[in-house]
Amino acid sequence: MDTDQTDLEPIEPSTAQELYLDHKASEYAEETVQAHRYRTNHFVEWCGIEDIDNLNDLTGRSIQRYRLWRQETGDLAKITLNQQMSTIRVFLKWAGSIEAVPANLYDKVMVPRVTPEQERRDETLSSDAASDILDHLSTFHYASLDHALFALLWETGMRLGGANSLDVGDVHVEEEAIEVVHRPEQGTRLKNGLNGQRPVAITATLARLLDRYIENTRRDLPDEYGRKPLFTSRQGRLSKAGLRRHVYRVTAPCFRSEPCPDCTGDADAKCPEAVSPHAIRRGSITHALTEDVPVEVVSDRMNVTRDVLDRHYDKRSEEVKPEQRRGYLENL
Repeated sequence: MDTDQTDLEPIEPSTAQELYLDHKASEYAEETVQAHRYRTNHFVEWCGIEDIDNLNDLTGRSIQRYRLWRQETGDLAKITLNQQMSTIRVFLKWAGSIEAVPANLYDKVMVPRVTPEQERRDETLSSDAASDILDHLSTFHYASLDHALFALLWETGMRLGGANSLDVGDVHVEEEAIEVVHRPEQGTRLKNGLNGQRPVAITATLARLLDRYIENTRRDLPDEYGRKPLFTSRQGRLSKAGLRRHVYRVTAPCFRSEPCPDCTGDADAKCPEAVSPHAIRRGSITHALTEDVPVEVVSDRMNVTRDVLDRHYDKRSEEVKPEQRRGYLENL
């Protein structure tokens, strides 16, 4: 039965926010909680502007006014507004469960629709999720193709085409480096052609993992040009489509036996919670920037221009960026 307005218990927006975040913290990673804090901060700010000191007073019209205010003051892209209003919808659904707002108020939140292409463009694997995946692979699938591929993509931020182009001879274990080479006449080309060629330093951990994979797991098969691909199938070089399927497999929560509500369990179908290789690249770049790796280093290492990096790959929250800038300024 829907909660009647007279059944509501008064609560201030900021108090409700803290209770909501405590609730989220019991189920989700810190990075997820911080994202929800950032998005609900704007809502609490708006409540202050509107002199709403009790969530009981919210109505469908209130939520519509907030949506318009957030869109106008934030100058948000459609995908960003979609994410922010989706969070407010979840927040209000939770608030309804504690009788802070009418139980059906969340249904009145208008979330702008985005196309699948827009969703994929913004999809980013979080560092917490990457850590969970690596822990699982290290424990249960050490030095497998899945492990070697995911660890390589996450640590280097390499494009899938770059991973597909690698030969065994491009991995220099002793030097802890990988050579990315453009070889269009032999079936593998890099997105940026010769400008994409570069040496990439890797950690001792990744070098050791790739060495074990090559020695113990890799199918020792040449490709049609007689080269020795790093990632192989029964036919030789594993295709980009094949690499993508491996990424979808290991990034699905159900692969780690974690809750996956929308998964059908069909081994031949992509899990809705799985992410694309480009989401790994975007997450890797964001993680490097968050860890204070200089932008110039990230740009060279990931083979992406500064402008493109800023516009499409830097997914640090609007809270993290100024905090990092402040840290630099304090050292001047």
